[in-house]
Amino acid sequence: MILLVAIEGLLVGADACLWGVPSWRQTTYQYGGFWVRLLHGWKPLYTAQPVVMFATYPFLHSDWQHVLGNGLALVWLGEQLGERIGPKRFALLLALSSLGGAVGFALLAQSLRPMVGASGIVMGLIAAWIVLEARRMSREGQARRYILRMIGIYVLGVIALNVLGTFLEAGGLAWETHLGGFIAAMVAAPLLIRFNP
Repeated sequence: MILLVAIEGLLVGADACLWGVPSWRQTTYQYGGFWVRLLHGWKPLYTAQPVVMFATYPFLHSDWQHVLGNGLALVWLGEQLGERIGPKRFALLLALSSLGGAVGFALLAQSLRPMVGASGIVMGLIAAWIVLEARRMSREGQARRYILRMIGIYVLGVIALNVLGTFLEAGGLAWETHLGGFIAAMVAAPLLIRFNP
């Protein structure tokens, strides 16, 4: 979270003309945001951009509200999951959720604007938490039907939040990224948990 806040702090300071120039944010988005059109014929600003953007987009955010929302969710979910699956598997889960978010956006979005933010990772961590909770309930002897109902409730909650967010953000919410991160972690989490000592 410190890195996310530091990057946004630099950009906010530049926006306010405290240092640098106001164009830093736009330049940062141009070089580090996820531009889906780069995968469909747009000319990159540098040769590796179509690959590098898969790794850089989650470190950039649109404003303080965006970075704090994602950052606080990452901290809270990170505490919940990191202890339960270990640091190496947690780092792998972060990377797979980020990659899944980018792939979801690449496959589903038609945007001419860059996608930025760690929300694909947040959705991936939520998916992993759902998998861990289902496993915990199963170990405690909960009925399979109850577990499936709880998973359904959690998933519907995530969908509702995304629909609400899309409405409130006037279409600016990258639901494709959320879906990609969620699905990637839902697939990866059982494998990461299964092999946890």
